[in-house]
Amino acid sequence: MLRMKLVLAAALAFVPALAAAQETFPSSAGPLRLETVAKGLVHPWALQFLPDGRMLATERPGRMRIVAKDGALSPPLKGVPEVSAGGQAGLLDVRLDRNYAQNRTLYFCFNYNRGGAVAVARAFLNSGAQPGLEDVSIIFRQKGAGGPDNVACRIVQATDGNLFVTLGDHFHAAETQKLDNHLGKIIRITPRGEAPPDNPFVNKAGALPEIWAYGLRNAEGLAFNPADGKLWEQEHGPMGGDEINIITKGANYGWGVVSFGVNYDGTPVGAGKRHAAGMTDPVWHWTPSIAPSGMAFVTGDLFRGWTGSLVNGALKFKLISRLTLDGDKAVKEERLLEKLNERIRDVREGADGALYLLTDNKDGRILRLTPEK
Repeated sequence: MLRMKLVLAAALAFVPALAAAQETFPSSAGPLRLETVAKGLVHPWALQFLPDGRMLATERPGRMRIVAKDGALSPPLKGVPEVSAGGQAGLLDVRLDRNYAQNRTLYFCFNYNRGGAVAVARAFLNSGAQPGLEDVSIIFRQKGAGGPDNVACRIVQATDGNLFVTLGDHFHAAETQKLDNHLGKIIRITPRGEAPPDNPFVNKAGALPEIWAYGLRNAEGLAFNPADGKLWEQEHGPMGGDEINIITKGANYGWGVVSFGVNYDGTPVGAGKRHAAGMTDPVWHWTPSIAPSGMAFVTGDLFRGWTGSLVNGALKFKLISRLTLDGDKAVKEERLLEKLNERIRDVREGADGALYLLTDNKDGRILRLTPEK
């Protein structure tokens, strides 16, 4: 209980330092207040809370910064490997280890070469007076044809310590159905980058042992549902067919064969079907595409009637989409912040119950969303 109080106090320490500028937006939970926590980030991609109430943010061009309680940005952290940035590629997600308070370990992913392949790295964070990454080691490299688009890469850590990582198809749709590459896959690896022995394809000839699920396109959202521990993912479709899926061991989610959307030139995806035997259907899809990005489950009761909801950022439609869930089904959508007119790259729930958002532009911001009091 004491630890929870300390974390909450640290999170609330942001509140007095928020910028004076505020905006109000309507919602089913009543008027919402949107405040700027920090600004001046260049195409920020991921947000992570530190135990002392500060935040860690990545910038796609290849920088990682600590955000102070007053919103001030640290200089770029030393020790970040060279990043190949361009198109959608660059420095992507960051995630603290579950035992960060004891081991100072974090994980992050980035495009490491001109071919656009994704690497996952492990490092120790020195968050002191001269912050930086120490003992950086690349624990995983994506195998398969590359490219600077559809790179995906979100990271979550399960209770057993293993990491799940989304990897995009780099516009090679047919490769997502093959198990000899990492394109359009979700992998499961240990904190050292090894394939756990109970992964579904460990003993399958010709298959890469890290693969957990396949047939995905460009998954930019990944989160465990705290209600039951199931792993939820969302991804970009082509023209239409953005999806939310519940990820299960060894499942095929059909990209390249089935889709609720069509290719950018208007031709059908695969045989033009939405369903096929042996392929798992999404629990929700957006047509037309909203270009979903970071996602978070609402666990607290700060927002009236929202507990258990799934909140998704949207890049193309410049909003957040809140889905009401009934078990494994999404039954209703509420679109919020439509007049903000900012691309939302990441969504995280803070220890204070507020929703924190990243805006994706050259002068990106961290925003804090709460009910208006």
